Amino acid sequence: MNALSALKAVPLYEQLCNLPENLTGEIINGQLHSQPRPSGRHGLAERALSFDLCGPYDFGRNGPGGWWIIPEPEVHFVRDTEVAVPDLAGWRRARMPQVPDDHRFEVVPDWVCEILSPSTARKDRIVKLPFYASYGVAYAWLVDPEARTLEAYALSQGHWMLIAALQDDAPVRVAPFDAVEFCLGDLWG
Repeated sequence: MNALSALKAVPLYEQLCNLPENLTGEIINGQLHSQPRPSGRHGLAERALSFDLCGPYDFGRNGPGGWWIIPEPEVHFVRDTEVAVPDLAGWRRARMPQVPDDHRFEVVPDWVCEILSPSTARKDRIVKLPFYASYGVAYAWLVDPEARTLEAYALSQGHWMLIAALQDDAPVRVAPFDAVEFCLGDLWG
Protein backbone atom coordinates (compact mmCIF):
# COMPACT_ATOMS: atom_id res chain seq x y z
CA MET A 1 0.00 0.00 0.00
CA ASN A 2 1.52 3.34 -1.02
CA ALA A 3 1.39 6.48 1.18
CA LEU A 4 -1.57 8.00 -0.72
CA SER A 5 -3.62 4.83 -0.36
CA ALA A 6 -2.75 4.66 3.33
CA LEU A 7 -3.87 8.27 3.82
CA LYS A 8 -7.18 7.61 2.02
CA ALA A 9 -7.76 4.59 4.29
CA VAL A 10 -7.72 6.90 7.35
CA PRO A 11 -11.28 8.12 8.08
CA LEU A 12 -11.84 11.79 7.26
CA TYR A 13 -12.70 12.71 10.84
CA GLU A 14 -9.44 11.17 12.04
CA GLN A 15 -7.60 13.20 9.37
CA LEU A 16 -9.42 16.32 10.61
CA CYS A 17 -8.42 15.61 14.22
CA ASN A 18 -4.79 15.10 13.15
CA LEU A 19 -4.45 18.46 11.39
CA PRO A 20 -1.72 20.71 12.80
CA GLU A 21 -2.92 23.16 15.46
CA ASN A 22 -2.47 26.14 13.11
CA LEU A 23 -5.18 24.77 10.79
CA THR A 24 -8.96 24.60 11.13
CA GLY A 25 -10.61 21.65 9.46
CA GLU A 26 -14.12 20.86 8.24
CA ILE A 27 -15.74 17.95 6.41
CA ILE A 28 -18.30 19.29 3.97
CA ASN A 29 -20.04 17.15 1.38
CA GLY A 30 -17.63 14.33 2.16
CA GLN A 31 -14.51 16.41 1.49
CA LEU A 32 -11.92 17.53 4.05
CA HIS A 33 -11.24 21.28 3.91
CA SER A 34 -8.52 22.98 5.92
CA GLN A 35 -7.45 26.58 6.24
CA PRO A 36 -4.99 28.53 8.39
CA ARG A 37 -6.13 30.30 11.53
CA PRO A 38 -7.79 33.65 10.74
CA SER A 39 -6.16 37.07 10.45
CA GLY A 40 -6.25 39.80 13.07
CA ARG A 41 -8.92 41.74 11.18
CA HIS A 42 -11.05 38.61 11.03
CA GLY A 43 -10.55 38.08 14.77
CA LEU A 44 -11.56 41.65 15.58
CA ALA A 45 -14.78 41.33 13.59
CA GLU A 46 -15.62 37.98 15.22
CA ARG A 47 -14.88 39.31 18.72
CA ALA A 48 -16.93 42.48 18.23
CA LEU A 49 -19.93 40.65 16.75
CA SER A 50 -19.81 38.11 19.55
CA PHE A 51 -19.71 40.96 22.08
CA ASP A 52 -22.62 42.80 20.41
CA LEU A 53 -24.78 39.66 20.32
CA CYS A 54 -23.84 37.85 23.54
CA GLY A 55 -24.92 40.59 25.96
CA PRO A 56 -28.52 40.98 24.81
CA TYR A 57 -29.17 37.56 23.28
CA ASP A 58 -26.99 35.08 25.17
CA PHE A 59 -26.95 36.70 28.63
CA GLY A 60 -30.20 38.68 28.37
CA ARG A 61 -28.51 42.00 29.25
CA ASN A 62 -30.76 44.74 27.86
CA GLY A 63 -32.20 42.22 25.44
CA PRO A 64 -34.42 39.16 25.18
CA GLY A 65 -31.87 36.44 25.98
CA GLY A 66 -32.77 32.89 25.05
CA TRP A 67 -29.76 32.11 22.84
CA TRP A 68 -26.38 30.41 23.01
CA ILE A 69 -23.85 32.33 20.88
CA ILE A 70 -20.68 30.24 20.44
CA PRO A 71 -17.48 31.18 18.55
CA GLU A 72 -16.07 28.53 16.20
CA PRO A 73 -18.12 25.52 17.37
CA GLU A 74 -17.49 22.14 15.78
CA VAL A 75 -20.97 21.40 14.43
CA HIS A 76 -21.60 17.77 13.54
CA PHE A 77 -24.48 17.81 11.08
CA VAL A 78 -23.82 14.07 10.76
CA ARG A 79 -21.61 12.78 13.59
CA ASP A 80 -17.94 12.65 12.50
CA THR A 81 -19.05 12.69 8.83
CA GLU A 82 -20.35 16.19 7.98
CA VAL A 83 -18.58 18.69 10.23
CA ALA A 84 -18.50 22.48 9.85
CA VAL A 85 -16.89 25.16 11.98
CA PRO A 86 -18.73 28.44 11.42
CA ASP A 87 -17.01 31.52 12.81
CA LEU A 88 -20.02 32.09 15.07
CA ALA A 89 -23.16 30.06 15.58
CA GLY A 90 -26.30 30.56 17.61
CA TRP A 91 -28.91 28.23 19.00
CA ARG A 92 -32.22 29.13 20.59
CA ARG A 93 -32.09 27.65 24.09
CA ALA A 94 -35.57 26.22 23.53
CA ARG A 95 -34.02 23.95 20.86
CA MET A 96 -30.70 23.30 22.64
CA PRO A 97 -31.28 23.70 26.39
CA GLN A 98 -27.65 22.89 27.27
CA VAL A 99 -24.28 23.28 25.58
CA PRO A 100 -22.72 19.84 24.99
CA ASP A 101 -20.06 18.62 27.40
CA ASP A 102 -17.65 17.63 24.63
CA HIS A 103 -16.59 19.50 21.49
CA ARG A 104 -19.32 18.09 19.23
CA PHE A 105 -22.41 20.23 18.70
CA GLU A 106 -25.00 17.88 17.20
CA VAL A 107 -28.03 20.20 17.10
CA VAL A 108 -28.32 22.19 13.86
CA PRO A 109 -27.73 25.89 14.65
CA ASP A 110 -30.53 28.42 14.16
CA TRP A 111 -27.99 30.97 12.91
CA VAL A 112 -24.45 30.89 11.55
CA CYS A 113 -22.03 33.64 10.68
CA GLU A 114 -19.00 33.39 8.44
CA ILE A 115 -16.37 36.13 8.55
CA LEU A 116 -15.04 36.33 5.00
CA SER A 117 -11.38 36.57 4.10
CA PRO A 118 -9.76 36.47 0.67
CA SER A 119 -8.75 32.83 1.23
CA THR A 120 -12.17 31.61 2.48
CA ALA A 121 -14.80 33.82 0.81
CA ARG A 122 -15.32 31.53 -2.18
CA LYS A 123 -15.72 28.41 -0.02
CA ASP A 124 -17.98 30.24 2.45
CA ARG A 125 -20.30 31.39 -0.36
CA ILE A 126 -20.19 28.47 -2.83
CA VAL A 127 -19.72 25.47 -0.54
CA LYS A 128 -20.82 26.36 2.98
CA LEU A 129 -23.98 28.43 2.34
CA PRO A 130 -25.66 25.64 0.31
CA PHE A 131 -24.41 23.10 2.88
CA TYR A 132 -26.03 25.05 5.73
CA ALA A 133 -29.26 25.36 3.73
CA SER A 134 -29.35 21.62 3.09
CA TYR A 135 -29.38 21.01 6.86
CA GLY A 136 -32.02 23.66 7.59
CA VAL A 137 -29.99 26.40 9.28
CA ALA A 138 -32.58 29.20 9.41
CA TYR A 139 -30.29 32.26 9.15
CA ALA A 140 -26.82 32.94 7.80
CA TRP A 141 -24.76 36.11 7.95
CA LEU A 142 -21.67 36.86 5.88
CA VAL A 143 -19.40 39.55 7.29
CA ASP A 144 -16.62 40.98 5.12
CA PRO A 145 -14.12 43.04 7.16
CA GLU A 146 -12.27 44.26 4.06
CA ALA A 147 -15.41 45.47 2.25
CA ARG A 148 -16.96 46.46 5.63
CA THR A 149 -20.24 44.71 4.78
CA LEU A 150 -22.83 42.42 6.32
CA GLU A 151 -25.11 40.27 4.19
CA ALA A 152 -27.94 38.53 6.06
CA TYR A 153 -29.92 35.63 4.65
CA ALA A 154 -33.03 33.76 5.77
CA LEU A 155 -33.83 30.25 4.60
CA SER A 156 -37.09 30.11 2.67
CA GLN A 157 -38.28 26.83 1.13
CA GLY A 158 -34.72 25.49 1.06
CA HIS A 159 -33.19 28.59 -0.56
CA TRP A 160 -31.41 31.61 0.85
CA MET A 161 -33.23 34.92 0.62
CA LEU A 162 -31.19 38.10 1.14
CA ILE A 163 -32.89 40.03 3.97
CA ALA A 164 -30.26 42.75 4.55
CA ALA A 165 -27.15 44.15 2.93
CA LEU A 166 -25.41 46.69 5.14
CA GLN A 167 -22.08 48.50 5.03
CA ASP A 168 -19.67 50.69 6.96
CA ASP A 169 -21.30 52.10 10.13
CA ALA A 170 -24.92 51.17 9.37
CA PRO A 171 -27.23 50.34 12.26
CA VAL A 172 -27.88 46.59 12.47
CA ARG A 173 -31.28 45.23 13.50
CA VAL A 174 -31.59 42.08 11.41
CA ALA A 175 -33.31 38.74 12.01
CA PRO A 176 -32.88 36.70 14.01
CA PHE A 177 -31.24 39.43 16.12
CA ASP A 178 -33.64 42.28 15.46
CA ALA A 179 -34.72 43.08 19.03
CA VAL A 180 -31.61 45.15 19.82
CA GLU A 181 -29.67 47.42 17.47
CA PHE A 182 -25.89 47.67 17.23
CA CYS A 183 -23.51 49.57 14.96
CA LEU A 184 -21.87 47.61 12.14
CA GLY A 185 -18.82 49.86 12.57
CA ASP A 186 -18.10 48.04 15.85
CA LEU A 187 -16.82 45.13 13.76
CA TRP A 188 -14.11 47.08 11.95
CA GLY A 189 -12.02 47.89 15.02
